[in-house]
Formats: sequence, structure tokens, C-alpha cells
Amino acid sequence: MKSAVCTLFEGNYHHGLAALSNSLFNNGFRGDFFVGFRGALPPWANDAYANDDLNWENGKTLNIAEDYKIHFLPIVTDWHLANLKPDFMLDLWSKSAKNTESLFYFDPDIVIKCSWSFYEKWAGFGVALVHEIIANDCPPNHPRRGIWKEAIDKIDMKIERDVHSYINSGFCGVTKTNIEFLETWSKVIQAFIHSFGFSITHFDFKNFKPWDIYFAGDQDAFNIAAMCSKSPLSEMGPEAMDFIHGGFTMSHAVGGPKPWDKHFIKSALKGIPPSFPDKFYWSYAGFPTASCSKNKIKVKQMSIKIASLIGRFYRKY
Repeated sequence: MKSAVCTLFEGNYHHGLAALSNSLFNNGFRGDFFVGFRGALPPWANDAYANDDLNWENGKTLNIAEDYKIHFLPIVTDWHLANLKPDFMLDLWSKSAKNTESLFYFDPDIVIKCSWSFYEKWAGFGVALVHEIIANDCPPNHPRRGIWKEAIDKIDMKIERDVHSYINSGFCGVTKTNIEFLETWSKVIQAFIHSFGFSITHFDFKNFKPWDIYFAGDQDAFNIAAMCSKSPLSEMGPEAMDFIHGGFTMSHAVGGPKPWDKHFIKSALKGIPPSFPDKFYWSYAGFPTASCSKNKIKVKQMSIKIASLIGRFYRKY
């Protein structure tokens, strides 16, 4: 199966992008990694060259290895990048990645932990999805789904299946045979905008209420798409993103501060030891692409060891 990977980033999330790229490479992914970005190229991508073959204005390519390339695709928009995920993937399939059979999206604060071959097998069973830890238990009769069902009726869509868990929109793996899932996701976001006044430019969680239709923005749209899409799904639990123990697939550094910004010993002294995503991020920070110096990586890895030791004796929870 010819697969491609994609993500969206801006600002200092380029640190996460580098570690995600390294984790893909070190776990066997070979091929094209498409990166939509707003703003400047990462400083570690200065050797990227203009590539007209990408069919993307001002697209550039960085060669990581003979059989692995990162393609930087500038995006000019005032949308919050999270809201662009399905449209970005659809654009890739119509332009730069039109010859790929499967496309995988990862947020740039994720690293993968297992052989790439597992991901390709996973997407072959249906759209690859991972459950959230917060509100993971979200059965068909959950009040949030009741609110969504009212919205689905108003936008002239149809529920195709019962879904029992809330899904994290930081990752999905889709074969071209299931491209309808992305089309449905995009349609729901458009309906949020035109029918329910959803702001596409930012997420204002302080003013959202848990009973709002789009309390979690694109992620609620993602979950509605899972209900309304006709494509088969293949779901894993929250352990698949290291939200709980027992996972082997990927590690997702949700919330903040992000691993590249965190002061581990200071946090440990406050009773907050390093998390799995912290540890895995820094384990993948150095090769083949580094977003910071080798010395900083060594210092961070050592501080994680010290902070983990402190955490064995002192923690808030």
C-alpha cells in the first residue's frame, strides 16, 4: 500500500513536527510527509528546495533520506489550522498526493512508537481512530449525542451508525476507498460555520459550554462525522495515544506546556513528573532531524531522568 503522512503546524510547533518526522522514519515509514504550515519555514528546513511537482504554490521539499521526503506546503488563511484538517487532506488527494492509496494525519505534538506497517494494516480495516480519555464513554443515548442529533437533523444529514466513545481528532488514517469520511467531516465543519455560528478563526474554550454543539470545535465535528459517515471505522482506546497505560501505537502531548517548552525538574518539584509523551518526544528529538542542539537534547533527557526519580517519591496524584 502506498501511503503518505500529513500534518498542519505553525510557530514553535516545528519542534513537535521534527520529532514526529523522526519517529516516522525510525519506525519504518518511507515516502512523502506533507506539511501544511502558516508563517515561516522551520529553521532546520533551510535546505528545502522549490518543487513544482507538488502542484502547490510555493511548495518546497526537504530530503531526509533517498526514500523519505518532507514537503512544506504554505497555507494562507485566517482559519484556525485545526478546522482545516479534512479539507487539507482532500486537497492533498486531489493535488500533491493523488497517487497515494492511504493518507494519515497526525497532530504535530504526536510521535509514533510502533512499526509503520501496523498503521497501514490498521487503516485497511476502516478509518483508523483513537478514543479520547475525557468523555471517552459517550454512548448513543448520551445527552451530548442528543444535542448533536438535533443539529444533524437541522443540516439535513443522516446518522449511519451508533458510536459509543468520544474520539480524538489529532489522528486519523484513511484509505482512498474511505475518502467519503473526510468529505463528511468537511461538510459538518461547513455546517457548523453556516448554520450555528461557529468561529473558524479561533477556539475560545472559556466561553464554550459543555452543552454547546461544538464545545470542542473540529473534534466535535469529527465525532459527528463518525456518526454520519458510511465508511467503516476501526477504533482503538485512549491507550493508543498514551492517555492511559498500556499503549503501543503513539504518544500524544495534549494540553500544555508542550514537551519542548517544559521544565521537567521544576515541574517534578511541584509534584508533576514527566509524562509518557514528554519522554517519547525527547527520545525522538535528535535523529535524523534535530530542531535544537545535541547538547540541549542530552540535557533534557538527563533532566527527565532526574525528574522521573523525584516523581517516584513526590507527586500530586
